[in-house]
Order: sequence, then structure tokens, then C-alpha cells
Amino acid sequence: MKSPDRLLIVDDVPDNLFLVRTILEEEGYKIVTSSNGHDALKIIGAEPPDLILLDVMMPLMDGYEVTRRIRAMKDLPFIPILLITAYDRANAVKGLDLGADEFIRKPIEANELLARVRSLLRLKHSIAERDRIDRQRQDFVSRLTHDLRTPLVAADRMLGLLQDGVLGEISPEIHEALTIMGRSNHNLLEMVNKLLDVYRYESGSKTISLQSLNLKELLEQVVQELKPIAISKNLELSTDLTNLCEIAEIKGDRLELLRVFNNLIGNALKFTESGGVHVSLKADASEAVIAIADTGTGIPLEEQPFLFHRFRQGSHQKQGSGLGLYLSHYIINAHNGRILVKSPNLDSQQGSTFFVYLPTIAL
Repeated sequence: MKSPDRLLIVDDVPDNLFLVRTILEEEGYKIVTSSNGHDALKIIGAEPPDLILLDVMMPLMDGYEVTRRIRAMKDLPFIPILLITAYDRANAVKGLDLGADEFIRKPIEANELLARVRSLLRLKHSIAERDRIDRQRQDFVSRLTHDLRTPLVAADRMLGLLQDGVLGEISPEIHEALTIMGRSNHNLLEMVNKLLDVYRYESGSKTISLQSLNLKELLEQVVQELKPIAISKNLELSTDLTNLCEIAEIKGDRLELLRVFNNLIGNALKFTESGGVHVSLKADASEAVIAIADTGTGIPLEEQPFLFHRFRQGSHQKQGSGLGLYLSHYIINAHNGRILVKSPNLDSQQGSTFFVYLPTIAL
């Protein structure tokens, strides 16, 4: 059987505590009481209740301050707060602005109190159920991607051995077929890895390793690695990494930022058919700005608000998972940065520019 909901009543007047407790205990709720805000916060931190009934007018710490502090406790699950007040509506609205969910006026009527408590507990349980389902979904996807990754990695290595002739000579036709198979397997493995990282970031289990990085060197490495793609498409891949004001150091995860800039510059090359891609870096004492500009067809205005949503690929016909920009957005946010896009109307033929803003550190 489901255990009864646990309610915390906070009031400095013993008669008020007794009245509210009596009404709620008769309905089968488990009741915990506190006569002041300080003790209430200790109880909430140690064992969070399902609902808090909080008097507004208390000495030392009033109900407004208790509400503010509860909502500042980010590790807590959602706990509805019902304010009990003798004040007018304007003062009750103040409590709602600070994070309370409902209020009830004194003198308290039993039927109204019970109705509001039941309503807030329904809200609590619906949110808790939604969070439980979301955790199950994330766990399922995480396990699924882990399980998919193992055979894909094994297949990738076996295809590599076959292509290298380790298991015997193969004809040119077989070599070409293995190359196509290897490319497809690699694309699928890359998608699985992206999906796994997306759910790690969403669940908060992904950690980044921060160290001092030189942005100029990092961008030069990415550009050098992507040069062959530009050459194969007869595109110019140019850089302007000199305007640094002697400051281009950041605290960042090298591998994660390499992934971001490989994705952004790689996308720019992918969606540009003529002209080129230009990568620039500017920095001052507080912020570095990396701009990746292309001469492609641009991004429709109606698609730009959804560009960093997962599985949103836009109206282009290029192959992709729709996860690259979504994951890049998460990585930059984890570095306390921002990523934006500017793309004029398609008729202007000015392409798109992605801007990445990262905080710098003093050398």
C-alpha cells in the first residue's frame, strides 16, 4: 500500500498548529510540525515533505523568506507550498512571486483547506510521475545506446581488418563494398555516440574536465583537420585568429570543444557549395568570440528558433542526425558560454554565421 503523504505545517502559534494538524490528520495525512522557519528548513533539508503549509507572519524569519530559501535549494524535488495568511491579496501575491503555489486566508475553513491540499498534492504527484517516467526513458536510452555501441565498434574494427587485407587478399570490388559498409557503420556509431552524450548531458551525469586552453591553437587544429573537405569541394577555408589582445585563454574541456568546432565548421563546409568558410577569433579580458561564417544558402527565418532543438534537421536535403547543434548547445552552456546564429534572408545569398561566446581567463 502507498504510504500516506507527509505534510509539514509551519506556524509559530500553537493553536493554529493544533487546528490545522487536527483537520489534516483526520484525513489520514502524516503530519510534521515546526514553530519557526529555521527549524522548518532543517526538516526540509533532511527529509523533504510532500507539501508545506506555511504561515506568513512569523518572527525572525517570515513565510516569504522561508519560501525564498526553499526555492533556492536546487537539489530538492518539487514541493508545493501553501501559504496561510491573514494579509490582503496583494501580500499573498508577493508570496506567489517568491515561489509559493497557493494561499489560503485566515480564519481557515476545513473544507477549503482540504480542497487546496488535495489539489496541490495532485500537482506534486503528477510532476513526480512525469519525472519518474523521464528518468526511466533516459535510463532506457542510455542502456540501449551502450548495448548498440559494442557490436558497432566490433564491426568497425573487423571491417578495418578486412580492408587492410589482414585476413587475406580481397578484390577491388570487395574492397569498395567494404568501404561503403565501413562508412555506413561509422555514421551509425557516430549517431549512437551523439545520442548517448545528449542523454548524459540532459541527465546531468556528463562531467567536463576543465583546463586552460589556447583557443587559437584549438581552432587551428580543427581547421587543419577539415582542410581536405574544403579542398575536395573547391572551397576556401580561411581564418583570422590574430586579433587576440594577447588574451585567448579559456577554461574548457578540450575534447568537448573540439567536437563543437568540428561540428560547426564541418556543417559550414557541408552546406556551402561555392565560395568558402571563414573562421575568426576575437577576445578581450572577459570574453572570446568565435565566428564561423559561410557563403551557403542560409537558414530560413522560420527554422532559426528551432535550430538547437534535438532531431531538428531543417529543410535541407543533407544527411544528418539532427543532434550535432543540440549537443553543441549543451556543451557551450556547460562552459558558461553562448551559441547564436545569424542568417539573413535566403535571397541575400550571404550565408550563415554561427557565433560562440566563451568566458576568457587572464594570462
